[in-house]
Amino acid sequence: MSQQRTSIDPDALLAIRDLELRARIVVEGIWAGLHRSPYHGFSVEFSEYRQYSPGDDLRYLDWKALARTDREYLKIFEDETNLICTLALDSSRSMSFGSGAFPKFEYARTLVATLSYFMLQQRDVVGLARFEDDISDFVPARWRPGHLKWLLASLERPANGEATDIARSLRAIRRVSRKRGIIVIVSDFLSDPDTWERALSHLSTMGHDVRALQVLDPVELDLEFGKAAYWEDLESGESIYVDPNEMRSRYQERFQKRQKRLVEAFLNCGVRYHTIQTNEPLDQALLDFVRELRSPNKIRR
Repeated sequence: MSQQRTSIDPDALLAIRDLELRARIVVEGIWAGLHRSPYHGFSVEFSEYRQYSPGDDLRYLDWKALARTDREYLKIFEDETNLICTLALDSSRSMSFGSGAFPKFEYARTLVATLSYFMLQQRDVVGLARFEDDISDFVPARWRPGHLKWLLASLERPANGEATDIARSLRAIRRVSRKRGIIVIVSDFLSDPDTWERALSHLSTMGHDVRALQVLDPVELDLEFGKAAYWEDLESGESIYVDPNEMRSRYQERFQKRQKRLVEAFLNCGVRYHTIQTNEPLDQALLDFVRELRSPNKIRR
């Protein structure tokens, strides 16, 4: 009987200092999840062959061609054409919040590193845009040896940004993303959707397939953080006295109302989204998202 793989605990994963090693561990978990499911890969209609490269999925190796020619070829399918993907990572100070051993940004950048590693293994074209009140760092979408190192080098830099301006950042992403592709926005999305919904809609109307990954600390959902204390707004610097026992029900009501408005904004813009908490194992959190990466965005209007 085969033993089911156990997902790695986020605290243990983020204790690993090497970002590439973290990504590799999570990708192995994702592949294990894909192999256990009825999902059999991205492609359905055979198109051509290409030479095998180390790291390619051996499920698509043509064993008959290997026996005839003593060379390793993979079957390529119509739906397996290279995607152009830009990963947009929120590096503002709100992402530096964390109620546990690590902040949201540490989780989010590991998530982005994982998607970069996974997609480059699929020979997709991957770029990175870090943003706060504007794009602070941009790595153009490429597929070539060593490109992952450039992406990881950008991700290694801490979240030093101040306030978030998602609308301005999305307009900047639109300017640098001339070719249609997938744009994955990774953020806590704690700013008012009314300020950036129009800019997000423009990305979709340009033909981009926009996806959103909302990364939240569990405390941000329920305000379960213990004793009353002074809390500082990470972006404005304003301090406020908070008693969680007195504010919890009101906070949860307001948070759910804001989340409902967020979902409405994504639906209006035809954006498929996922919400991920930082206490979730990353491979499990990303599994459904990875399955959808090559599927058309059916909710676009």
